[in-house]
Amino acid sequence: MSTGEPTQAVVSAKPKLVKKLKPARKQVKPGDVEKQETVQTGKEYNIWYNKWAGGDREDNYSNKVKSQTRCTIKKDSGLTRANQTGMRYCCLFFARGCCPYGWECNYLHVLPDPNNALPDSSKDCFARDKFADYRDDMGGVGSFNRQNRTLYVGRIKETGPGPETEEIVIRHFKEWGEIERIRVLQYRSVAFVTYVSEFGAQFAKEAMACQSLDNDEILNVRWATEDPNPIQKVAEKRRLEELGQEAIKARMDPRIVEAMRAVRALEDGDILDDDGQVLEDEDEEAVDSQDLKRRRIDPAQTSLNEQPSKPMGLLTADTLEGLKYFAEIRNQNGFVPTERPSLAKPVTTELGLAGYGSDDDD
Repeated sequence: MSTGEPTQAVVSAKPKLVKKLKPARKQVKPGDVEKQETVQTGKEYNIWYNKWAGGDREDNYSNKVKSQTRCTIKKDSGLTRANQTGMRYCCLFFARGCCPYGWECNYLHVLPDPNNALPDSSKDCFARDKFADYRDDMGGVGSFNRQNRTLYVGRIKETGPGPETEEIVIRHFKEWGEIERIRVLQYRSVAFVTYVSEFGAQFAKEAMACQSLDNDEILNVRWATEDPNPIQKVAEKRRLEELGQEAIKARMDPRIVEAMRAVRALEDGDILDDDGQVLEDEDEEAVDSQDLKRRRIDPAQTSLNEQPSKPMGLLTADTLEGLKYFAEIRNQNGFVPTERPSLAKPVTTELGLAGYGSDDDD
C-alpha cells in the first residue's frame, strides 16, 4: 500500500557532454531578400553622394524599413571554413541573419569569444576598420580611441511600466552576450544596454539594427555617448587598469612578477609568506612575536645590526660590503680581468722651441 509519502530517487549525476557544432546552415537562399528602398522625399538627386538631397531631415528613422531577416544563435550558429583556416572574425551577414553561404562562408558563424583577443585592435569583430572618432549620429563601426560597451536603443514602444519594458529588452538583447547592466528611460522610449564585453556590443548592434521587440517597432540602435556619471567613470577606469595589468602579467615571466612583488613588498614594509602573498594583521603579529623572541635570545647581534654604518673614508661600510660581494661573485664565475693595452707614447720632435725665453725675463 502506498502511504502517500514522497519517494526519493537517487540519480547519479552524469557528466555534461560538450556539444559539438554542426555545419552552419544557409540562412537565406539567393533571391529571398528583396532590397527595399525607402520612400524618397527629396526633389534633387545628388550624383556625388548617389542619393536624393533635401526631404525629411527631422527624423531619418521615420523612413527606415524593418529588417526582413534576423539571426537566431541556437539555429544558425555552426562550423564554417573559418574554423579550419584560422579566421577569427565573425560574418557580418550572419549577424544580420542573411548569409547565403552557410558552412562555405570564410568567416565565423558563432558569437565572438570575449576571452580571445582579436589580432588587430583597430578592427571590430567583423574585421571592419574603426575610425578615430564617432560619426555625428553615433552609428557605423565606432572609434578605436575608446572601448565602448554600451548601446543606445531608441524608438521602443512602451506598453507597460518600466520593469516590464526592461524585461523585454533583456530578453531580446541577452542572446548576443552577457549583459552587465541595463537602464530604461521610461516615457522616453529609450534604453541603454551595457555588455560585459565590447565584442558583444558590436555583434548586438548589427544583429538588432532595424529589428523589433514585441510591438512591431523599428529599433534605432547606435553607440552610446560616454556616461557622465562620475561613479561609472571611476569604475570604468579601474576596470581598464585591471585589464591592462592582467594582459601584462600574462605576457611576463612569472619569476619576474614574483621578484617585482617582493621588491614592492620590501619598499612598502610588508611581509610575504612562503607563497609570495602579503601577510594579514594576525600573521604579522605572529611574525613580530617571533622577532621579539629572537631579539631576547641574541641581544648582542641585534645591537650590532641596529648600529648605523659609519662612513670609512669616501665609501660607507655598506658600500664596501656590496663591492666585496660582487668581487666574490666575479671570482666564482672565473672572471679574468683583461689587460688594457698600453698606449704608445707620442713621439716628440724637438724643433728647438725650448730655447726661446719669456718676455718677462727682460
